[in-house]
Amino acid sequence: MFRIVFVADLLDGRVVHAIKGEREKYRSVRNSKISNSAHPIEMISAIKAQEVYIADLDRLQHTGNNFAVIKKISALTKTMVNIGVEKNEDIERCIGIADTVILSSEASSFEIMKYASRNYPGKTSITIDIKNGSILTKDEDLKKEPKEVVKLLNELNIKDIVIIDLSKVGTGAGINEDFLREIKGISNHNILFGGGIRDMKDINTLKEIGISGALVATAVHNGKIPIDI
Repeated sequence: MFRIVFVADLLDGRVVHAIKGEREKYRSVRNSKISNSAHPIEMISAIKAQEVYIADLDRLQHTGNNFAVIKKISALTKTMVNIGVEKNEDIERCIGIADTVILSSEASSFEIMKYASRNYPGKTSITIDIKNGSILTKDEDLKKEPKEVVKLLNELNIKDIVIIDLSKVGTGAGINEDFLREIKGISNHNILFGGGIRDMKDINTLKEIGISGALVATAVHNGKIPIDI
């Protein structure tokens, strides 16, 4: 079944509107058609999402964390959480607050990804963060073309690979169908995609390609994608 994963970017205890990965410009969600509140518990309760991808922006920026509220969200629905895992202990910290721990190319090294695969099979997924066509990473092992990194990840025992086009997040700019067909064709894992998804036409295209799910926020808030399809 195709998965619609609602994205909640948390900053200072509020859900914020992510735009192009430019975190300094993020502001609390306003004028949402699904929730009158930017408080995460109230918003998640209102939309009744079956699955939520949570990015803890405070933790990612080393200014604090939203662990307490993430744990409360996990009591309401299925969750995957990205806190910017940089060391092995970060994985263990997340195991108790979410269903799935995200290791992102932005923060995590390939060595940590291999460690997670060995020690937490079925508990971790990997996000490949792409900006302007290149993978966002500090690790030399991951400074490759996206398709080469997808091939590299084929050896790992993880739940999903999440491809996020940060350049398109929050823009409704649409999807790169050819790129996703290529990625799907070389991966042994389920592929989820987020970034620029506009409406149900894009969702249906992702389904046709064989993508397993979509990460959505803006198109849910503006009513173009129902959360319960």
